[in-house]
Amino acid sequence: MANPLCHFELMTGDMAACKAFYGGLFDWQFDDRSMPGYTLINAGVEPTGGMMAKPPQAPGSCLSVYFLVDDIDATLAKASALGGSVIVPRTPIPGTGAFAMIADPEGIVFGILKPA
Repeated sequence: MANPLCHFELMTGDMAACKAFYGGLFDWQFDDRSMPGYTLINAGVEPTGGMMAKPPQAPGSCLSVYFLVDDIDATLAKASALGGSVIVPRTPIPGTGAFAMIADPEGIVFGILKPA
């Protein structure tokens, strides 16, 4: 299986300003109702995205990307064997699948996603 980019996510300290900027720049549409505490982003074409408020313990706002995988546990094991670190273990997303977050050997963080 190829591992294409399948989702992007903005973590922001100012949801309203982030929506105004990206909505104005790219004409994105936002859905605040489908997932409580999470805003879905319709960018017009795949991949779609999401937006969430930055938790107080997070060091800063960021953009994350997620890659599609066949097996989260096998991918986490392979990443660890190659010198990466598991940042968020396999986590279910009800009705969607599961995700995890990895840091590569340089500390660049990205996500993996396995659809249901």
